[in-house]
Amino acid sequence: MYNPLLDTFLAVADHGSFTRAAEGLFISPTAVMKQINALERQLNLKLFARTPTGVRLTPAGEVIRRATAFLMDYSQKTLESARAASGTYDATFRVGTSLLNPAKPFIDLWYQMNRDFPDYKLHLVPFTDSHTGILSEISRLGEKFDFLIGVCDSRTWLSHSDFLPLGRYRKMVAVPREHPLAGRDKLAVEALHGRTLMMVPRGDSGTNDFIRSDLERNHPEIHIEDTAQFYDLSVFNRCAETGNVLLTIECWRDVHPGLVTIPVDWDYSIPYGLLYRAGGRQDVQRLIDLVQALPR
Repeated sequence: MYNPLLDTFLAVADHGSFTRAAEGLFISPTAVMKQINALERQLNLKLFARTPTGVRLTPAGEVIRRATAFLMDYSQKTLESARAASGTYDATFRVGTSLLNPAKPFIDLWYQMNRDFPDYKLHLVPFTDSHTGILSEISRLGEKFDFLIGVCDSRTWLSHSDFLPLGRYRKMVAVPREHPLAGRDKLAVEALHGRTLMMVPRGDSGTNDFIRSDLERNHPEIHIEDTAQFYDLSVFNRCAETGNVLLTIECWRDVHPGLVTIPVDWDYSIPYGLLYRAGGRQDVQRLIDLVQALPR
C-alpha cells in the first residue's frame, strides 16, 4: 500500500521548506524533518539537498516525486477494487475545505440529495491554499478527498482532476480599505485607468486570458501585474500592502479583512463546480450523476 511518509515528502517538495510544509500539514517542523529522515533511511536515498534558504530535490528525489502520483493512484484503485470485491464501502464522503475553496457550497448541495445516501456522513478535510502546493492537493482527489468544490478554469488543475460545472462567479476587484476607490458601490472600468491591476499570468486559464486581452485592447491605460499562477493568501496580502487593485471573484469578499471587494460594470465571470476523480468509487460517481440531474 501507499507509504504515508510520501505525503510529507510531497509537501516538502512542493513548498521547498520544512517549515512551510509543516504549516500545511498541521505538524511541527521537527516532525516533518523526522519523517523525511525516516523515509530517506527506508529508501536508502538522499531525497533533499538542505540549504540555508530551504531544501531542493536531489535527482533521486525527482524520480521519487514523479513516481509518487502513480503510486497514489494505484494504491487507491487497489483499495477500491478490494472494497468492491467485499461489497463494502466506507459510508463517508470526504470533502476538502480551505480559505479560498470552502466546503459550504458542497454542503448546501448535499442537503438537496442526502436522502439518496441515508447512511452517509460528510467528513471535512482541511487543506492549505498554497500556490506551490495546490497541485499536490488536487492530485490527491480520490485518496485524501472525494470532492473539492471551487473555481476552476485552470488547464493545469483540469489535468489533475475531473470537473462538473455548477455555475459561475462574477469577476470583481478588491482594494485596501483606505484606497480611494474603496467607498464606491460599483466601478466603471475607466476608474481603473492609471492603476495597477493584479491578476494571474497568461496561459493557464481561458477566462483570465480573455479578460487580459480584452483589457489590453480596450483599456491600455490599465497596467497589469502578474501574480502567482494560483491565488493564495500571499496574493491578497500583496494587494493590501501595495495598494494595487486585485482581480478577484464575488465569493472571496471576506478572504482578507483589510480588503474591500467591489463589482465592476463588465460581464466577466468564471466557472465553479465539483472537482473529483472519475473511475473510482461507484458512490462518488452516483453522487455526480445525481448532481447533473438537478434542475439548474
